[in-house]
Amino acid sequence: MAARTFTQPSSLNESLATATMSSTQENGAARSMEAAKDAQKAFSSEEKAPLANSTNPNSKPGITFASQDKLPKLPIPELDSSCTKYLAALKPLQSAKEHNDSQHAVEEFLKSDGAALQDKLKKYASGKANYIEQFWYDSYLNFDNPVVLNLNPFFLLEDDPTPARNNQVTRAASLVVSALSFVRAVRLEELPPDTIRGQPLCMYQYSRLFGTARIPTENGCQIGQDPTSKHIVVMCHGQFYWFDVLDDNNDLIMTEKDITLNLQSIVEDAQEVPIQEAAKGALGVLSTENRKVWSGLRDVLHREEGSNNSDSLNIVDSALFILCLDYTEPQSGADLCMNMLCGTSKVEKGVQVGTCTNRWYDKMQIIVCKNGSAGINFEHTGVDGHTVLRFASDVYTDTILRFARTINGSAPSLWATQSPDPAKRDPDSFGDVQTTPHKLEWDMVPELSTALRFAETRLADLIQQNEFATLEFPHYGKNFMTSMGFSPDAFVQMAFQAAYYGLYGRVECVYEPAMTKMFYHGRTEAIRSVTEESVNFLKTFWGENPATTKIDALRKACQKHTENTKVCAKAQGPDRHLYALYCIWQRAIEEDGAEAASSDGWDSTRPSSPDGVASPNRNSVMSENGSISSSPPAPVQHSMPALFADAGWDKINTTILSTSNCGNPSLRQFGFGPTSADGFGIGYIIKDGSISICASSKHRQTSRYIEALESYFLEVRKLLRQIKRRGTSADKTASRAREAEARPTAGRFKSRGRNILLEVGKGQTPAESVADEDDDDGLGGYGFFDAGMLRQALNANRQNQTAEPGVDRDVVRRNVGRRLRLSEY
Repeated sequence: MAARTFTQPSSLNESLATATMSSTQENGAARSMEAAKDAQKAFSSEEKAPLANSTNPNSKPGITFASQDKLPKLPIPELDSSCTKYLAALKPLQSAKEHNDSQHAVEEFLKSDGAALQDKLKKYASGKANYIEQFWYDSYLNFDNPVVLNLNPFFLLEDDPTPARNNQVTRAASLVVSALSFVRAVRLEELPPDTIRGQPLCMYQYSRLFGTARIPTENGCQIGQDPTSKHIVVMCHGQFYWFDVLDDNNDLIMTEKDITLNLQSIVEDAQEVPIQEAAKGALGVLSTENRKVWSGLRDVLHREEGSNNSDSLNIVDSALFILCLDYTEPQSGADLCMNMLCGTSKVEKGVQVGTCTNRWYDKMQIIVCKNGSAGINFEHTGVDGHTVLRFASDVYTDTILRFARTINGSAPSLWATQSPDPAKRDPDSFGDVQTTPHKLEWDMVPELSTALRFAETRLADLIQQNEFATLEFPHYGKNFMTSMGFSPDAFVQMAFQAAYYGLYGRVECVYEPAMTKMFYHGRTEAIRSVTEESVNFLKTFWGENPATTKIDALRKACQKHTENTKVCAKAQGPDRHLYALYCIWQRAIEEDGAEAASSDGWDSTRPSSPDGVASPNRNSVMSENGSISSSPPAPVQHSMPALFADAGWDKINTTILSTSNCGNPSLRQFGFGPTSADGFGIGYIIKDGSISICASSKHRQTSRYIEALESYFLEVRKLLRQIKRRGTSADKTASRAREAEARPTAGRFKSRGRNILLEVGKGQTPAESVADEDDDDGLGGYGFFDAGMLRQALNANRQNQTAEPGVDRDVVRRNVGRRLRLSEY
């Protein structure tokens, strides 16, 4: 058989930097939300909803990206409007004097630099697909600290509903088959596009979900992708294996049974090496290093083009995704979340044997524990949670439907078309593929062995510095909240503030993302959850006030939050706009060759602490190697615009409660690490009858905060019930059958017995939500980290990079790895 040709994933950054988009199409049709809807109408309901048509001869390739050319551009808000909203977001976080200072700074900004920067931004955006996109990518890709616990979020899937399938290899094989079906649907453009209230959303991120890797370089990271990737990499006990799963037509070449056999063979082979010995070659740990360090180590691996190490690294980088098979069985919710986010740290005889060595954080990973518990950890630069949630949901749904078809062959399929049955195909039709798993055996030169040892100890430190706590609140959820007239997301957001205020008596900066995928290449906008209304609610709730007063204050705070969410979903929030203006100013400074940007010597790029949030001392500068030093500042030539030099800019970009609402019944939990040293990272899922929350912090009494949340939820329900009993609100979810009870009855026997009051949220299945108009659930952004949190991590002595050079190395490799002998079982 001829040698397989693999290539290192080529950089996507250059194409991003040079992307252009006119406001109208060649045929004159303007980009707009209505035009995007019209593009969808070209597809029938059968073409758009394959689930309802398990055998679908009408499948119409191209539906996935059908609306892309019609989606409107992300609008640049008016400068006055953004400044007004910025001050409104700051006011509840500041003292009267601090706010007065910020007002003066904004006034000065509008009179001096603001208008010029706005004009420069508009000019810059005229030739771009999206005015914030390049700056957004730069903020992520120039982040030098480890991505684990700092950038990568996780999803914890619900267990497979069929208990017999909840063992490791069976569950893993099932998830792989469903994931590959999703890959196929995306590549054939048969995946129905996301919509919200009938409005098509941008599907660009799905094209960057598979075969993608974050690749560090000396001058920041770049996103590489192999769009023709057809293999997966499996990690077990820190060891690497690979085999092909797709052919050149993106059809599956292995049945679920075949994949199960491969995975079982991999597990058995990995177990032959003592875990302490395997840990010495667990190269995945290096992906947790500082990005510059990791870049240098990759150079060691690529030192000889075509070598075993170079080829092995390219195999990992170009894989569709990584499948991690863990040997542990975490029991508690907190332990499961930690395992999915950063792995476990366990030292035996001085050697790290935890699952933290069984990861590769530069790619999307599907993680399966020994007992079948499964989750997803993903690199966040190119994709937001909303995109990965769709992937996770469809994968979970497909595993259920495939099981259903083993019972009833006419059960529906999630996919418009399906791969031909691999068991019935001619083997020659598969082409040049390797279906037998191969083990990658790295050449552990002394440099790698030493680096691996130090990387592991630093990773263990990082894991020990963080803690996790979960709440699976079963007493009520979305149905109860909407029945009481609240937006579920706003209701839970007020809970986060109330629990924190009850513990510390302080109001802190809260961040929540709103999705802006209704626009071309849209990502997220920042919702500033703390408002004057929310502060009034906190003081009212924790004061000696009647239930009606507390609930009225809560209602006003929730209404304000919903209003802000809708504004942000329309890309009219202030954060992304002002951040883009900051980047435009910074770019102008760098183009002028200035070494500093303010009269006090504060560096223009404002490097950060390891958490990417806190600024260094104003007198600190950057040394040539990027480290912060306290040497005297260099002579200055430019002054920083007043808005960015004001303390309010630091305040709004230092997030204490970083929150994100993402999930549906396919997920048990999701979360991410804290974004500041004294903050919390809070992922939450609002289900019909329950609420799931995962909180992380650097040992800030996380469990106590979770307990405070639970107490608050119960107390609010108590207050709502008190009001309900007094007749101040009606049960809007009562069924038609209950309405009939109000009519006079003629039968004597039907009036006998005492009526039992049925309380909402207790053993009830309410009717359709009555708060749909105000419900902002669908607008959640699922972008767990704000670019503003990351912007301070930009390296001061780097020149602005709008594109990283592409990777031109085409490496022709032999069949790398030792062929495994498949065991029969």
